[in-house]
Amino acid sequence: MKKALIVSCAVLILSSCTWVKVTPKGDGVRLVPTNKYVAQCKNLGKVNAKVVSQIIFERNPDKVAEELANMARNEAAGMGADTIVPISEIVDGRRVFGAYQCFHPKSN
Repeated sequence: MKKALIVSCAVLILSSCTWVKVTPKGDGVRLVPTNKYVAQCKNLGKVNAKVVSQIIFERNPDKVAEELANMARNEAAGMGADTIVPISEIVDGRRVFGAYQCFHPKSN
């Protein structure tokens, strides 16, 4: 009984953690809710993000969404994007984002 309680507590704690953090480069990428915000931007392609959506039971959907966005921001930064837009629903811990360059890069 004691082991079951310890395992249950550990699972609850782990399921509430956000494991994917935004990198310094990803910090420069913003997440916008719809394509209407990127109408005048350059489309750089798509980012496919995937995280674990369940550990014995379903994880908190908000945490999964946050991790997917963090992962997409990090990946989009490597493409030269400064903005991402979700273009699919979350299914089995997966989501597709559009990557865009909306602000002109600074020239030196």
